[in-house]
This record gives sequence, structure tokens and C-alpha cells, in this order.
Amino acid sequence: MRPLRGYGPGLVIAATGLGAGDLIAASVAGANYGTAILWAAALGAIMKFALNEGLARWQLATGSTLLEGWVQRLPKFISIYFFIYLLLWTFIVAGALIAACGLAAHAVFPGLSVSQWGVMHSLLALALVILGRYSLLEIIMKVFIVLMFAVVLVCAMLVAPDLPGILQGLLVPRVPDGSVLFIFGVIGGVGGSVTLLCYGYWIRERGWTKPEEVHHSRKDLAIAYILTGLFGIAIMIIAAGVNPEVLTGPDMALSVANYLETVVGPVGKWCFLVGFWSAVFSSMLGVWQGVPYIFSDFVQQYTRQPGAPSVVNTRSLAYRGYLLYIALPPMALLLLIKPVWLVVIYAVSGAFFMPLLAVLLLYMNNRRSWVGRLGSGLASNAVLLMSVLVFSLLLVMEIARYI
Repeated sequence: MRPLRGYGPGLVIAATGLGAGDLIAASVAGANYGTAILWAAALGAIMKFALNEGLARWQLATGSTLLEGWVQRLPKFISIYFFIYLLLWTFIVAGALIAACGLAAHAVFPGLSVSQWGVMHSLLALALVILGRYSLLEIIMKVFIVLMFAVVLVCAMLVAPDLPGILQGLLVPRVPDGSVLFIFGVIGGVGGSVTLLCYGYWIRERGWTKPEEVHHSRKDLAIAYILTGLFGIAIMIIAAGVNPEVLTGPDMALSVANYLETVVGPVGKWCFLVGFWSAVFSSMLGVWQGVPYIFSDFVQQYTRQPGAPSVVNTRSLAYRGYLLYIALPPMALLLLIKPVWLVVIYAVSGAFFMPLLAVLLLYMNNRRSWVGRLGSGLASNAVLLMSVLVFSLLLVMEIARYI
């Protein structure tokens, strides 16, 4: 873990963003189209890097979080819309993560039900966040990153099809018949959505607050999204190599694990299940620790005294109250909605946020009077504009798919 010592927030955002959505989208795409659309995972990682880099650049240039910028510099309806969206998104995503952790743990140890495992994971994450600080989260996430990448990459190497096919799928963008929805699913599923905002609070915890530290942040994020892209690519290669029956939802990941057993033996199955569990529980832990920052920051914009520091206190009523809102009430969704449908709703709800984030970053980071020399350049603007188009199309397709 020593080589990772100089990096932290990026690895935390990578571990948080790599969850059930990435596994499912990449597994289904790999099972349907083999290695033909590996390029979609790489493109998704590049887009998420551009979004997170723009967020970090704004914060280091202005000294304020992106949410502070929305509240203080943009029309009020934008921050109010986001606040309402955050409340709904949090509830849905928390329920989906509880369900996904329950499914992953039940696959490894079926002695308890999915609901029982999900509740236990939520309470464990709650305890770790209350008892620990950001430094503990970073240590745990680095362990999870090493664990999930080790097992997933080993599985990918064991079942990988021919190398020329992999290289062609990465370097030559192709759109096989009927693959458009799967391509957008992979691009949108890689690397998280609302959780990107947490990066700004985690770099503050690391003490990265000055404009000149933007280079450190870029390296940190580059490593994070290289790993994110590789993870998505590896999952697609595994699904292509074992060619499981095409299912939907978390059953897809479990199907991949079962087929791995027939291809490489029990070790392959258990390695993949451990990687699956690591991915979904690290996502839960990152959301439980990171999303209350966003809520607390919003509350502070309207309650703190002029001149008071804007740093979020993780022991405040707002932070801990929202943590309880994440960890406890969404458990009820396990009784009302099937776990598979929770993950589907999770994917749709996340699609609403990405076009908004890309548009606002395009606007705010091109106001030189606000960000000075850290304003967006040609390359950043090009990727952000592409993100607006791609994520807007993804949103429309997700809505059309379920109405």
C-alpha cells in the first residue's frame, strides 16, 4: 500500500463510484457483445475524470465547494432543485446499496437472507463513519481498492479471450447492432454520479486547498479513473470470457460468478464474489461517509454566521442526522421493492444528475472572473461538452426505457 500513500481522495472516489451499477452494466455489455465495446468503459472513465477535475479546479481556484458556488453565484432555483433531488436520490441509492450488499453477502454466505445481510451492512457502515474520521475511511478504501482490483484482474486474465480482440475493442470504437443502450449504460455506470461532489470535501480533509495543488489533484484523479476504467474493462472481459446467460440486475453478477466456476473452478467463483462484495460495500461506505457532507454544506449556506468557516463538521447535527437518514429509513425499501428493481431505479435516478453537473461546470469554469488562471481550456471544454451530449442522451434513453 506504500505506493498509494501520496494519493487518497481519488482512490476513495474510485472505490465509492465502483459499485453494483458498474458491475451490472459492464457484465451485461460483455455478455452481449464480448469485447467489441470495451472502448465505452474507457470513454466513461475519461468523462468522469473531466467532471471531477473541473470540480476540483473550481474549489481550488475559489476556495469554495461547487455547492457553495451554486448557492452563492447561480439562480436560486438550481440549488433548490438539487436539494430536493439530493433527498430523493439519497433515499433510493441507499436502498439500492443496502440491497446490493445483501445480495453480495448472501451469495457468499447464504445462511442469512438478503434483507438481513443488507441491514447488517448498513449498520456496520454507520458505526464505522460515526466512530472513525476521514483518515480511517481512506485506509479502508485503499484496502478495498487493492482487494477488488486484484481479484477482478486475476479473473479477467484467467478467462480473457484473444489479445487482438481486446485491443481492437479498446482502440477501435464500434457500435454493433442493438448495442447503443448498452454502450450508454457502460459510460453512465462507470465511476458514480452525485458522489463526484464528495471529492471536494475529501480533498479538504486531505488539506488540499491552494490553487497550486491542482496538479496533485489531477494526478490523484488520473490514477483513480485509470483504475476505474480498467475495472470496467476487466468486468466486460470476464463476462465475455465466460459468456453467461444474459440476465438483468444483480443476478447478472451472480451468473458471471457461477459460470466462472465452470470455466476455472471454485477459486474463480469465490474470487469474483469477493470482488463483487468489495465493490458494493466500499460504495456503501463511501456514500454513508461522503453524502452527509453535501447535505451539511447546503444547510450551512443558510445557517452559518457571516465570516464563519465553511468547513463541514462531521460531528454536527446536520451531518449525523443525514447519516442516520441514509443508513436507517431506506431499509424499508427492501420490504416494499424487489432488490433488483432498486438497482434499476438507482441507475435511472443517477442519470438525472450528470447532464446538470456537466452544464454547470462548463458555465462556471469558463468565468475567468471567478476562477482566474484555473479556468477551463480547450480540451476540458471539449470533454465536458461531449459529456453534456452523452449524459443527456443517456437520460432520455433511461426514461424512455421504463415508461
